[in-house]
Order: sequence, then structure tokens, then C-alpha cells
Amino acid sequence: MSKVVKAKYTAEAVAGFTHRTAMEEAARCLLCHDAPCSEGCPAGTDPAKFIRSIRFRNVKGAAETIRENNVLGGSCARVCPYDKLCEEACSRCGIDKPIEIGKLQRYAVEQEKLFKMKTLKAPAKKKAAKVACVGAGPASLACAAELAKDGYKVTVFEREEKAGGVLTYGIVPSRLPQAVVDHDIAQVKGLGVKFQFNTEVKEADLEDFDAVFVGAGLWGANLPKIKGIELKGVYAAVDFLKKARVNKNDFKPGKKVLVVGGGDVAVDCAVTAKLLGAEDVKIVYRRTLEEAPGNMSEFQYALSLGIGITTGMAPDAINGDKKVKTVDFAGFRDKGAKLTLSADTIVFATGQTPEDMSKVAPVKVTDKGTIKAPKGKAGGKFFAAGDIVNGGKTVVEAVAAGKEAATAMIAYLEKKGVK
Repeated sequence: MSKVVKAKYTAEAVAGFTHRTAMEEAARCLLCHDAPCSEGCPAGTDPAKFIRSIRFRNVKGAAETIRENNVLGGSCARVCPYDKLCEEACSRCGIDKPIEIGKLQRYAVEQEKLFKMKTLKAPAKKKAAKVACVGAGPASLACAAELAKDGYKVTVFEREEKAGGVLTYGIVPSRLPQAVVDHDIAQVKGLGVKFQFNTEVKEADLEDFDAVFVGAGLWGANLPKIKGIELKGVYAAVDFLKKARVNKNDFKPGKKVLVVGGGDVAVDCAVTAKLLGAEDVKIVYRRTLEEAPGNMSEFQYALSLGIGITTGMAPDAINGDKKVKTVDFAGFRDKGAKLTLSADTIVFATGQTPEDMSKVAPVKVTDKGTIKAPKGKAGGKFFAAGDIVNGGKTVVEAVAAGKEAATAMIAYLEKKGVK
């Protein structure tokens, strides 16, 4: 495996705006009075306001708007599905093409980092109440930031060595560099939020806290019940991506890699395999490419790397003696279609499942194992949001849910008289 390939694995695939191109793009904004782009952002990042600030050379104001509304603004600028949210709502769609809102958000956050801007601050006087957040993924980080901005003392418990959850362990760094994630997390730490890593908490450990947020995410494997699923070389996407991120200098994905799925996670797995030295990588999806939930620009990037895409086929059996050798596929709609592909690694990017939270909190769960938490309220002093509640959506939706849960927690603490 060449060092060049491994260097590309950590190098950002898409370049951002320069100062000149950012100003040119911001100048295209129609400055709508009731901007539909701002209505299209789940986290309320308010693109209309920060683009206006960029247009009038107030980059610090733009960064402040982004951070105040979305503490993970840097990460969301890279991984948010803008084409289905704010950019789809942009008024310029009816004229030529939408404003590149994501790249303008990325530019503002990059300037924030470059010039070491201080865009968020917490009250000097802290409230007496103590709050815990279980997990350090997007929902927990957003919740912790909102609580800290309101003066609460927040401790985040994380069983891994680093914060970020899926941002750190579940997305290929060529799409989301770790430095970007670390900069976002630094904003949360800057608000006075404390982190305890390598810590797996139980309910008894949370007794001294006045309110608890559970944002543990989805880290359970979701593998199909087919022949050969136990063979060596079979991975769940979450395990494959995490192993690659943690052991990128030593990780060997295999020479022939098959990725099953049609979302951004599937593309991330395929790109990871290719950039870490796999010779032949294919994505196999059961539906059509038009029906795939993944971002089309991500599929185009995968194709540019020489990654093949086969549609209309679903895995039927995995063959091999202890290790994967071939995989049989059957037509998803055309039941008579058959396909056999050789492989030494197969990755299933077909969703994740929740882990058992009963030891962490006395919460009610659905038949799928997700926590029941309408508007963030899981019962008593316990609250929850993000993938562990919604079953797995986007990062920006996790941020929005974390903020909503924080609002519910503040109302709960004030009602209880714990300030």
C-alpha cells in the first residue's frame, strides 16, 4: 500500500472558497426578506443572515451567527445535505442555480479558525444545577453547548478516547477532516463543558446530576441474516469506518471490497477502502441510483476514484472457507436476476441499531430499541435525542434535536427550582 494513497485518505477531497470566490458567491445572494434558505435549515443556522454578513465583509459576524445557532457549524459545512435542505429552498433556484451555502458556511468557519476568533462565551456566573450528557456525538455536543451558554455546569461522558461520535469515528476524513471536528469540539470545551473519556457510565453514576441527556447514537451492527455472514472479512459499516479511522496507518481493507448500501455511509466505506489501498471497490445497491438516499456529488466523487456502482441487486449469500471469497446477489425487483462477485471484504452499510440503554437510564424504548423521547423528554430527569431516538438521520438534524432537548431540560430544571 503506497504512502500516497494513505495521504489522500486524510486529505480533504473538495477545496473550499478563497476570499475572492466567497465574496463573489455571497454577492449572488438576493438578500430575501423572508429567506426560504433559513427556513430550510433544521438547526436554524440562519444562512440568510451569515451570507449577508459575508457579503458586507463582516466575516466575524458570519461566524458568530453560525456558532450561536449551530456549535458544529464547521462539521455541518462539510457533511450536511444542503442540496436537499437550504440550497434546495434558495430563491435563486428559479433563476440559475442555488447559492453554495455549505461552502460559504465552511469559509466563515475557516476564517474563524484562521484568525482565532472568539465567537461563543458562557456566563461568568454558573448555576448550581449539574447536568450530564451521555455520549459525545452531535446531539450531545449541541445539547451541552446550549446548556453551557445558559450557565449550567455540564459534564459529557464518552466511552471512546475522543469526542465527536460519528464525526470522529464514522465519516471518511477526506470528506470531514479530524481537524475540523476538533475545532468544533474546542468551541464546546471553550464554554466550560467538561469531558470524561474512556468512561462507560451506568445509572448509578448519574445519581448526583440534576438532569441527564442520553445521546449515545447507534453503534450496533445491522447485518442481514444470510449464509456466510459469520465469515472473516464481513464488516458492519460502523466497525469498518471506525477501524480505518483509528488504525489508518496499519489498516488493510483487502484487495477486492464490496460495499452494500446506497447512502452516504456506503460511499464513505467505498472511498475509505479505495484510498487505503484496495484495488477493486464496488458499491452494490438494491434499488436504482435515483432512489439512493446518498448525495449525488458523493457518488460522483466515488466514480472519479474508479469505484464501480451496481444497482438493482441485493446480497443473497456469502461464500468462502473461513474467509469471504465470493458473494451471491439476487435481483431486488427482477427476481430472476443473479450475480456473483469475488471479494475478500464485504461491508454492509445498511443502517445501525441502538445498544441497550437500560443500564444507563430508566427509559422506554420502541420495538426497534430506540428511546421514546417526544421533544427530548424521556421521563423524569432523563432526556434524549439524536440517532438513539430518531433511528439515524443527518448530523444537522441531530444538532437540532440536541438543542430542542436542551430547551426542555432548562424548562425542567427551572420548574424544579434547581438553578
